[in-house]
Amino acid sequence: MKILVLSFYFKPDLCAGSFRTTALVEALSKEIAPDDSIEILTTLPNRYGSFSIEAPVTEIAGNISVTRIELPRHQSGMVDQAKAFIVYARTAMRLVKTKQYDLVFATSSRLMTASLGAWIARRKGVPLYLDIRDIFVDTIRDVLPQKVAMILGPLFSLLERWTINNASKVNLVSKGFEGYFQGRYPEKHFSYFTNGIDDEFLSLQAPISESPKDGIVRVLYAGNLGEGQGLHAIIPELAERMRGRVAFKIIGDGGRREALLEALQSANVDNVELLPPMGRQQLIQEYQIADVLFLHLNDYEAFKKVLPSKLFEYGAMNKPIWAGVAGYAAEFVRAEVKNAAVFYPCDAGDAVRAFSGLCMRTESRVDFIEKFSRANIAKVMARDILATI
Repeated sequence: MKILVLSFYFKPDLCAGSFRTTALVEALSKEIAPDDSIEILTTLPNRYGSFSIEAPVTEIAGNISVTRIELPRHQSGMVDQAKAFIVYARTAMRLVKTKQYDLVFATSSRLMTASLGAWIARRKGVPLYLDIRDIFVDTIRDVLPQKVAMILGPLFSLLERWTINNASKVNLVSKGFEGYFQGRYPEKHFSYFTNGIDDEFLSLQAPISESPKDGIVRVLYAGNLGEGQGLHAIIPELAERMRGRVAFKIIGDGGRREALLEALQSANVDNVELLPPMGRQQLIQEYQIADVLFLHLNDYEAFKKVLPSKLFEYGAMNKPIWAGVAGYAAEFVRAEVKNAAVFYPCDAGDAVRAFSGLCMRTESRVDFIEKFSRANIAKVMARDILATI
């Protein structure tokens, strides 16, 4: 048996898609026979233009082979991303042209990798298992200018329908996606394997103790700085309101980093530190130093369906979580995460109110950690994938 895995991101790249696919491939490797194989077509690390990691173009470990496709240097803009994907897709199609597989697995947040998987599976006449991490059609309608969205929205809707209809099985990473997909594809059966907590975070949790009482609460955000996170729409005003009480540290990069920087300069705040992306071990140290972990999604209708992967990392650290989320993510936090305060996205006043409800100490989240261990989720999902053949 030979499985083809398509993932735009894979280790050692720094993003949710990379962490998810890496864990899943490791779980699949343990479930298949020694003479079976998994071929991964991915890219050389490219998630952040300001943070580079070396990785070999080809790599073989046991029954896993990895081919990393080199992309042109790009930023986080949609045009640059489209150009990068075209290079990835063309190279992937060339590499698989003469090969045969028993199953194609594709994980995708922006639909295009899923569509590439559908095209290859259809050409090879084999089952396709899709892992959908975002509703791209919804997102572009909110994020792009209205005129552009009116043109691209129907085109991507058609592409999405073709892609989903060509899948043998579809997993949705958020239960919040259920209404959208069940309404459009009632004949499809969907599974819901979420993101999870990686072993690095399980083994290096913060100790259960009181936070330092030095008068200033250290608030950390670590992750992408894009339109979806909307930090430029909340942090400048929030930092001004919380001056003297909170010091923000923001670690990451993305398409709206410059907008955030300009907004901070305009607000003339001195309690926000902006740092570039860093490796996971260094990041975990920053988590341990922080008093509160901050999360935010922009105030768009599409984001009321998503479940941010960052929640799982944060939840494992036992630190208070200050979350600007709405819809399904807000419901999830209230139901599953102890010592977390939810406020409405982009509403600094509501964020100040929510902050006052946090308990400034670390608290054990044993039940959360056991329930959302990435390894456990990946193991069950791997079996679901293999059942598709």
